Amino acid sequence: MRPTSRYLLIGSVLAIILVALEYYGFIWHNGLFALPYEVKGLDVSHHQGDIDWEKVKDDDFRFVFIKATEGRDFIDQRFGKNWQQAKEQGFLVGAYHFFSMGSTGKQQAAHFIRTVPKQADSLPPVIDVEIHLNHDQRKVRQELLALAQQLEQHYGKKPILYVTYDTYNQYVKHAFPQYPIWIRDIKKFPTLQDRDWLFWQYSNRGRVNGIDTYVDINVFNGDQNEFSQQFSLRRLESSPS
Repeated sequence: MRPTSRYLLIGSVLAIILVALEYYGFIWHNGLFALPYEVKGLDVSHHQGDIDWEKVKDDDFRFVFIKATEGRDFIDQRFGKNWQQAKEQGFLVGAYHFFSMGSTGKQQAAHFIRTVPKQADSLPPVIDVEIHLNHDQRKVRQELLALAQQLEQHYGKKPILYVTYDTYNQYVKHAFPQYPIWIRDIKKFPTLQDRDWLFWQYSNRGRVNGIDTYVDINVFNGDQNEFSQQFSLRRLESSPS
């Protein structure tokens, strides 16, 4: 075998190995872009099954967003257990709602409020905006604003909007400047031309101790001190128990 052919074969084998390692979540190229960010966390739902939160905490994740509700009547079957056990292991927890155009924003807000505890030491509520792109933009914004306002009024915290580039450009861009953005980009460093992001979901195939399936991994846009200030952790930690 000629040297050139040998090098091509070796290169092809290495490329196949790297692709396989990434596909099965052992490595993730976006992790290189996420390295500078100190504060990492997860988002989970019933899809992750039964989570051993005591093992998860060993991987140095600081926060976790837990799916709570969807639409006006769906409750994630593992929300209550995940919320309680993650808190017991010292995670800063928050809940997210999967937004739907099948019911009004007020109905969805009422459903979320009935389900998710109002606790000072939790993260702001999250509205997951992953709907189809063929809805009326004006109507989506109307219901999304109604939902966000109700949640902010009840929890005293501005909701975070979780978006893909498609839903951001279709429904959120040039609107809702008062609400922070959590952007999904599992291919590269996130780029939002008109505003900053607060959280970035950089991987959807993470492997974490205590979780048997793939899990989403996120970073906070700032350092540990900024994270503590953003969510008033110093004040909460110093409060008498």
